[in-house]
Amino acid sequence: MGDFGIKDALSSITSEALLEALAVIVAASLLILMVQKAVPVLAAKLSGKPRLYLLASVPLFRLLVIVLTIIVVVPILVEPSFENMIAIFGALGLALGFAFKDYANSLIAGIVTLYEMPYRPGDWIEVNGRYGEVRSIGTRAAEIVTLDDTVIVIPHSLLWNTLLANGNDGTDNLMCVAEVFLDPNHDVGRMLGLFRDAIFACPLTKTYQPVLVTVAAREAGMCYRLKAYPLEPREQARFISDLTVRAAEICGDEGVRMVSYPYLEAQKS
Repeated sequence: MGDFGIKDALSSITSEALLEALAVIVAASLLILMVQKAVPVLAAKLSGKPRLYLLASVPLFRLLVIVLTIIVVVPILVEPSFENMIAIFGALGLALGFAFKDYANSLIAGIVTLYEMPYRPGDWIEVNGRYGEVRSIGTRAAEIVTLDDTVIVIPHSLLWNTLLANGNDGTDNLMCVAEVFLDPNHDVGRMLGLFRDAIFACPLTKTYQPVLVTVAAREAGMCYRLKAYPLEPREQARFISDLTVRAAEICGDEGVRMVSYPYLEAQKS
């Protein structure tokens, strides 16, 4: 079959078939658009796992509609014989392989992402030093929104050779850490207790999740790490700021000096 049988496979295409296929594609596109607009609005009214699961259903629904559209459109345009199917999909594979290599790579990675779900809408992830909340997952790339409200597009192909950190992994539990460096001359045991009480006193703390305060001697001073979970992952910046302020107030009341590494370096010189 010359030219992979493409001419024979496409010989049955008529203007009526093109219009019918176009109508199916337009209907599928409108359906996807409606779901992409409606689901986030509905999810915004929810919290916790129901919100995350609802957002995660959007890319899966989009992939399902795309697959069903291809299954419906191809028989409309081409007589569904074995030879014609081999010709069409063989030519499509070659086109993707030579003309859209990088795009096809991201597309395949996107399908793997939808299957393995290393991240979902609502997850807080870090990729290549970029940290933010997954806003949407497309077939080629995902969009994250950073804490500074910057939108970053991450191609799925980065999954092949890049480490990915997921802070909450499909749940509403996101551990936050507030670090405080103090002058070494103080009562460590007392400060550990006061910092722990401060975490429980914060109205943003999810008190039924673990709360932990650790301390380690560092070059920059005694490093206290206040670890806890905020009520909502989106409150993490405000939560860490609140814990830092409370820790600073405790240090002021106890007469313990907070220090920083640049300050210590200046003292040495």
